[in-house]
Amino acid sequence: MTGAGNSPRRPNHRAGQVKDITSTSNPLIKRIRGLALKKNRDGEQVFMAEGLKLLTDALETGWEIETVICSREIAREPKFAAIAAQCRARGADILEVSNKVLSAISRRDNPQMVIGVYRQRFADTPTLLGSLTKPGDVVVALDRVRDPGNLGTIIRTADCAGAKGILLIGDTTDPYSLEATRATMGSIFHMPIARIGEKDFLHLNRSDIRLAGTHLEGAVDYRTLAWSRSPAIVLMGNEQQGLTPALAAACDDLVLIPMAGQADSLNLAIATGIVLFEARRDKLLLGATIKGEAGP
Repeated sequence: MTGAGNSPRRPNHRAGQVKDITSTSNPLIKRIRGLALKKNRDGEQVFMAEGLKLLTDALETGWEIETVICSREIAREPKFAAIAAQCRARGADILEVSNKVLSAISRRDNPQMVIGVYRQRFADTPTLLGSLTKPGDVVVALDRVRDPGNLGTIIRTADCAGAKGILLIGDTTDPYSLEATRATMGSIFHMPIARIGEKDFLHLNRSDIRLAGTHLEGAVDYRTLAWSRSPAIVLMGNEQQGLTPALAAACDDLVLIPMAGQADSLNLAIATGIVLFEARRDKLLLGATIKGEAGP
């Protein structure tokens, strides 16, 4: 499943070039390092993501790859050379760099040997909700999520559960920050992501789509909801404040996860996973869904 985007694919009229770069002061490297800032990502509508797996995911799902930055060591490996050739054929430049340059870009002492620069995609909200056609179909809606690690983990979890996509409500952290894309483990290339303001969300025509939000004052155990009877939006609130009063009031059901220990709340990403897998319980068949061992 790939997300339809509102950033059209730019036609490439040339094959990408291979460039050898040794200095962190090179203008190309300075520009890529600048993508750590949201204003630069927004201005250029591109983002960085680390790892060879993410690069192959992007190739397989048809995302536009602008630049591939790689270590000189991996550039000599036949497997990577074949992948790099595919990227070049699509117009991506290949920058072969030192480990020092890789560390400067990723801001890590032990960086991944491959970093990609990709064009952003955002889905159209009506199209995303239009994918909720069958009982058991689910979209995850997130209200003002602040932590990029939480957001990336939720995107990965939604992908694993077979959700139709992610809807970001209000002032939510950037899904295309390096921290968020790291946490997605490649699911950023599989999950459609849409954005909407709270007022526009409240005025959406949901017809037969159930809106279920988690809330500390929820009166319904999340396990007792008849999730399989209709398509649903699972609505999760801000890490500190939960759902806004207006969003809570708009829900068809407010659900609660029972807890027995001394902690008064769950991490947002964990709570989302618990509710989401319950909502998708009837659609998840063990023999049909296992594709490989869990990653980190």
